[in-house]
Amino acid sequence: MMKPGERLRATYEFRPCDHLVRREFYIWNEAIERWKREGLPDDYEQRNVFQFDPPATIQTNVNLGWCEPPFLPAYEERLIEQNGETEIIQDNAGRWLRVFKGRRHGFMPEYIKHPVSNERDWSEHVQPRLDPNADQRHPNLERDCKNAAQHRSESEIMVSQNIIGGYMYLRALMGPEDLLYAFHDQPQLIHIMMRQWVRLVGDAMERIQAHIELDEIVMAEDICYNHGLLIAPAMVREFLLPYYAEMVSAARRRQQRRIYMIVDTDGWAAPAIPLYRAIGMDAMMPFEVASGCDVVAMGREWPDLVLLGGIDKRVLAAGPAAIDRHLAHILPAMRARGGYIPTCDHGVPDDVSLENYLYYRKRVCEMDH
Repeated sequence: MMKPGERLRATYEFRPCDHLVRREFYIWNEAIERWKREGLPDDYEQRNVFQFDPPATIQTNVNLGWCEPPFLPAYEERLIEQNGETEIIQDNAGRWLRVFKGRRHGFMPEYIKHPVSNERDWSEHVQPRLDPNADQRHPNLERDCKNAAQHRSESEIMVSQNIIGGYMYLRALMGPEDLLYAFHDQPQLIHIMMRQWVRLVGDAMERIQAHIELDEIVMAEDICYNHGLLIAPAMVREFLLPYYAEMVSAARRRQQRRIYMIVDTDGWAAPAIPLYRAIGMDAMMPFEVASGCDVVAMGREWPDLVLLGGIDKRVLAAGPAAIDRHLAHILPAMRARGGYIPTCDHGVPDDVSLENYLYYRKRVCEMDH
C-alpha cells in the first residue's frame, strides 16, 4: 500500500498508483444530518464508513482566504434591518445580505451591499484589514510549520496552502455585478486592489517558505458559470494573470521542491484552462457536469492536466443503476489515463440518501482495480 501523500504525488505526476486517491470534494452538513437520521453513526469518520484514504495533505494554518478575503480584523457580524420573514445582516466579509430570519445558510442570500464601491471605501475601510504585517496575521507560523514538517517526515504527506484567487477576492470586495462595471469604469482601482492581493499572499508565502517548503498551492477561483468565463479572456490577462504569475514564480523560486498549482472553479471550465495553464496550473477541479464538463473528454483534450472531480452529484440521488452507468463512463477511462482523482463535482447535497452514497463509495472502490 502506498502512503497517502505518496499516492497523491504520484497522481500529480501521472505515475502508477495502487488505487485512485479516495476522498470527497466535500459533503454538506445538511447531508450528514440527514444521514445520521438514516443510521450513520456519530463516529463515522473514525470508522471510515466512506472508505476514504487518510489525509494526504496538511495545511500550514496561515489564513489567506478562500471564498472571502482574509480580513484582519474581520467585519463585525450584525443585524442591519428586519422585515417580515427576512432580515438584512452584515457578515464577516463586510457584505450586507438579505436572509431568512433564523436561517442564514443552505440557500442563496440576496446581496445588498459590498464593502468597496470606490477608492475611498478601499483606502479607508478595506485596505487596512488586508495589511500583511498586521498583528496576529501569522501568530503561530513557526510552530505550525514545524508541525507540518514533522507530519511530512513521518507520513510523507504533502504540505498545502489555500489562497483566495484574485477573481474571488475582487468579487467579494465589490460584488459580481459591480465588479463587471469596475473592470471598465475603475480599472486603476482594480489594479490597486490586486497589488494588495499579491503583497498579502506573497508576503505570507515568503514567511512560510522561510520555515518549510510547500508541495501545493490551492486557489479558490470561481470564475466560470455554465456558459464559460464570467469575464472576457482579455480581462483575465490584464487584471489577474500578471499577479498570479508574480506570486507563483516567486514561490517556486524560493525552494527546490516542486510546487503543484491547483485551481478550483465551478461552471464550464474549459475556456479557463489555457489561461491558467499560462501561469503554471497543474491541476483543476471540480468539473461540474451540470455545466457541461466531462472529465473523460477534457482529459483527452488536456492530457497533461490533472483533473479532480467530475462525478455528477445529481446522479447519486438517482440510485444504483444510474450510479453504475455514470461511473462506468468515467472510472475505467480515467484510471487508464492517470492524473485523476474521483470526487463529486461539488458538495454532496442532502437529496442524496445514505444508502445511495454508501453504494457510490463502494462502487468507486470496487471499480478501481
